[in-house]
Amino acid sequence: MAASADKTKPYIPQAGSANDGWSTDNKATATCFCGAVQLAFPTERPGLLNTFLCHCTDCRKITASMFASNFTVDDEYLEHIRGRDNLKTFAQSKTIRSGSLMTNYFCSTCGTLMYRVGEAYPGVSILRLGTVDDFTLHETRLKAQVEQFIEDRATWLTPVEGVKQCVGGAFKKRSASQL
Repeated sequence: MAASADKTKPYIPQAGSANDGWSTDNKATATCFCGAVQLAFPTERPGLLNTFLCHCTDCRKITASMFASNFTVDDEYLEHIRGRDNLKTFAQSKTIRSGSLMTNYFCSTCGTLMYRVGEAYPGVSILRLGTVDDFTLHETRLKAQVEQFIEDRATWLTPVEGVKQCVGGAFKKRSASQL
């Protein structure tokens, strides 16, 4: 997004094969690269829970990048618009620090990681910022509030200015009644 772009208006560039992403004042879409899977999610509380960058070794590996940009949504507010039957899962607990199972939901056509669901966070889905269709939201409502697992951050990356820095995970295990 250009530095001079109007960040009060949606910016939905052609990215991948889908061309039907949208956003409103309180809701938006996230779509996989091929367009087979599309979700709708809230862009404000109570459904939008938090936004964060994660430097943990699992996020680095599963995104094939040096960190993951994430946001969490209360599952009561997450909608599968299309492609739910096109999602495949991979789950493991071996390298998750909590030791709890983490299940990853990928588009079976293009391989895009749409979200993760962890036993330690019942009733919550961890979505990937890169799947959000409105790029304005990347810099506004969904901008990271926390950087977590900074002890695993690559030494050549610097902390994001104005973002809380957290050793380990910033979000503690919770029960569904705490949402």
